[in-house]
Amino acid sequence: MSLAIRHLRLGPLENNTWLATCEATRETAVIDVGFEPEAVIETVQRERLKVRWLLGTHAHYDHAAGMLEVQRAVGGDYALHPLERPLLAVLTEQGAMFGFPPAEPPQVAHELADGERVPVGEESLEVIFSPGHSPGHCMFAHGDTVFVGDLVFRGSVGRTDLPGGSFAALERSIRERLYPRGDQVRCLTGHGESTTVGHERRTNPFVSDLAGWR
Repeated sequence: MSLAIRHLRLGPLENNTWLATCEATRETAVIDVGFEPEAVIETVQRERLKVRWLLGTHAHYDHAAGMLEVQRAVGGDYALHPLERPLLAVLTEQGAMFGFPPAEPPQVAHELADGERVPVGEESLEVIFSPGHSPGHCMFAHGDTVFVGDLVFRGSVGRTDLPGGSFAALERSIRERLYPRGDQVRCLTGHGESTTVGHERRTNPFVSDLAGWR
């Protein structure tokens, strides 16, 4: 399998934006653009990437506010789970809660479904429905690499106190949808450092083996 991954850490919340590119075709999926869309556009143009998809793990402001600007500049179909549509519809209101400027949401061109494979050139990304941080949160997997969004972080988990959040659902998603993929799996997170399933299963204070189910 040959999927090149580029990483940009952007904005005041240090969001991780990921670009997954089929090395054979240059076709690319851009995952989660909240802030500094111009940096994403510059990378795409400099590297001569062909943007096929704009994938949203979820529709919180810091993961979606920059998607439309990227789409207008370099193309790509925006794909999101249907349960995230209510959050996308109030993107500006979400941002206002934290002092961020208005944002126009992109139109959803494709509704993600659990288990589907999103083609990226000769490669594909598996969609893993993983609610908890938000109602329609999804991860994207390619081999032993999973783009986990805000489901889990190195030593922490996504917050569940925003509208539609549920710690019980988040814990179930981590333990039943992510951990069974194996300790070797690399987790590319929505914020902060990357991690592995094994590291979090052993040490995460919220969802480690020692922490037990809550």
